[in-house]
Amino acid sequence: MTESESQASAVGPLSGEKVRHGTGVNSNRAFPTDSYPYNLDPFVLFEQFYIDPDNGFPMHPHRGFEIVSYMIEGGMEHEDSLGVANTAYENDAMRITTGSGIRHSEFPADGQACTGLQLWVNLPQAEKDADPDYGDATADTLPTAEQGGATVTTVIGEGSPISLHTPMEYLDAAVADTWTWSVPEGWSGFLYGVAGDGTVEGQPFTAGDVLPVTDTRSVTLQSDDSLRVVAVSGRPHGEPIRQRGPYVL
Repeated sequence: MTESESQASAVGPLSGEKVRHGTGVNSNRAFPTDSYPYNLDPFVLFEQFYIDPDNGFPMHPHRGFEIVSYMIEGGMEHEDSLGVANTAYENDAMRITTGSGIRHSEFPADGQACTGLQLWVNLPQAEKDADPDYGDATADTLPTAEQGGATVTTVIGEGSPISLHTPMEYLDAAVADTWTWSVPEGWSGFLYGVAGDGTVEGQPFTAGDVLPVTDTRSVTLQSDDSLRVVAVSGRPHGEPIRQRGPYVL
């Protein structure tokens, strides 16, 4: 483990960092931030975005990674250079494999603001030039089950119609009592607070907070009322992550 990885694995819950994109879109970024200046191999970045009706992301390029967008409120219109056009609404998911290169746009649908979560997942060097691709899933196709004190939807993982080049799991958990999140051995990941509040390993955790996980096998969450989180984990590639704006080299 490198010195930076050792430092990264020792942190507790952190607040996200406010980011304003050049197109006027506001986000709460979980990582990398000034307080947590690390990627979480295989994950490049994660943020919650808020798009007002008059803003959005015009057509722009990406390559070298995969994108998972998961909607929280409202709808977001996606169009890309593959000829795909799709609108994702609450609890729908979209996956883009940028690979050797793709262009896409993202705008709020129906003249209404929208908010969602976006994750960038690195592609291993051997697959950086993969053919660009797109896939999506509506909320009713994502498996949902009761797990102890939580209702858990699998956005990516067993039973989900969405898969990536990187082995990973992406869970949307509504915690109403006590829930233990298990992380496969050797994987890294994070928890992100979407709504409500509670505790993570006995420490306060609320909307906009993030807990990076690099050497932990299980995490216990508790809420006396309601705490919604996403719990994301994946198998590291063990390769440097070199982000250059919209590209991951």
